[in-house]
Amino acid sequence: MSFPYKTVLITGATSGIGLALAERMIEAGIFVIAVGRRQDRLDELASKHGRDKIATEAFDVSKLDALPAWASRMTSTYPSLDCIFLNAGFQRSVNFTSGAAEPPSARELSLLTEEMTTNYLSPLHTLTLFLPHLISLAPNPAAVVLVSSGLSITPLPRCPNYSATKAALHSLAWSLRCQLQGGDNTKHVRVVEILPPAVKTELHSRQEDLVREGKGDFGVELDEYIDETWKGLTDGEEEIMHSSLRGNLGEVEKERKGKWEAFVRHVRDSGLKF
Repeated sequence: MSFPYKTVLITGATSGIGLALAERMIEAGIFVIAVGRRQDRLDELASKHGRDKIATEAFDVSKLDALPAWASRMTSTYPSLDCIFLNAGFQRSVNFTSGAAEPPSARELSLLTEEMTTNYLSPLHTLTLFLPHLISLAPNPAAVVLVSSGLSITPLPRCPNYSATKAALHSLAWSLRCQLQGGDNTKHVRVVEILPPAVKTELHSRQEDLVREGKGDFGVELDEYIDETWKGLTDGEEEIMHSSLRGNLGEVEKERKGKWEAFVRHVRDSGLKF
């Protein structure tokens, strides 16, 4: 199947995976609403592709209080919006044993909260706010695309909070998909999850500790990653896992998901509604 969505909103669209996928969609004739915090990069995107192919929105999706009004404005301005691509996020190294003899500072605690807010609470609030609009498009296809991580399945101790935020997003994707597919008027809204491996993007190159150790530029080449991910999107996959992860994590997930689906059937058979 082809990628059926014609107007796609992408958060975190000024760098890395978000930017690369935005440009791939533009090449495919899809109108993109690029969302990011950096106005200069948004202006570059608009200048490169033209306002007939892309709209830009300078907005910080971590500002949860501002999300309701912004979401309302987006759906009013772009009534054809049929896919939201929730990609914005960042990663920090966190060592809970470093300085453990002293209570953490307010700044240290706020950094943990910021990571949780951007990586999980923001997409949670955003999809909740946009779902009524996407549901209203029935019977035309609509979608929520969540970018989690391979670390949602096997956490990396170096970035435990990041791994936990992506695990929460991964769990949310399963339950949200189940609810939407179980409703008579919501089956047209698909939930797609992208689980990247380490990819050469600013997610790593902007981390000072990794740069100091000479590890700020590692992972799969971005172009290679986007080629494979775009194929997964156009093939209609609901969980898009890169081939570098599929051999090990894919098998773990296949077994785990089978057990989860059996659990869901058991709960439904017991009469509990979702």
